[in-house]
Amino acid sequence: MRSAAQLGFSIIELMVGVTLALLIAAAAALLLASSVGENRRLLLEARLTQDLRSAIDLVARQTRRAGHWSAASTLGLWSASAGAVPNPYAAMTPNAGASDALTLRYSQDTNENNAVDGTELVAFRLRNGALEAQLGEHTWQALTDASTLVVTRFHIQPSIQSSTLESACACADSETCTAPRVQVRSVEIEISGQAVNDASVQRTVHSTVRLRNDNVSGGCNL
Repeated sequence: MRSAAQLGFSIIELMVGVTLALLIAAAAALLLASSVGENRRLLLEARLTQDLRSAIDLVARQTRRAGHWSAASTLGLWSASAGAVPNPYAAMTPNAGASDALTLRYSQDTNENNAVDGTELVAFRLRNGALEAQLGEHTWQALTDASTLVVTRFHIQPSIQSSTLESACACADSETCTAPRVQVRSVEIEISGQAVNDASVQRTVHSTVRLRNDNVSGGCNL
């Protein structure tokens, strides 16, 4: 039995107290580490999503301009004496089927020369974990930062809806006419990526682009 004059804690009581304090400290440390890890993951997810969204927005804006031709309102229309001049900027690859690259063109001429110059070629591709854009005929530049983001998938799926138009002119008996047709084109774009520092942080973004410039073909005297 403890004497009434005895003060302080016994060794057992002190050890129990220290053990409880260590348990509480360990629980607090685990909670703090979990909170810091979760915040870090949220920041990585936000940055990854923002980087992918910025990349797909740029691809979508360029794709939407595909086929732009300054002379479309004059040379691209049918007349009674001649058919429409084919749009030199209409080509786009892929025009059918899925691909991991996209090539298009649109006029950037101050004065339209009706020819595709090297500076009017636009392309996107996935290479070594980075999404790249073609600037000019031979120059490629990365759109994503490979030190923070690894692009794992760049998927292009074009869609074409064709319709036959009413001919604006009659064909002579000796001529072979092709009924004018219009192609309404759209492209589905998908980009997937993961954070360099944490492969478990993955995101995928999608965008469907309706090309503003329809591809028109056929008509009189063709």
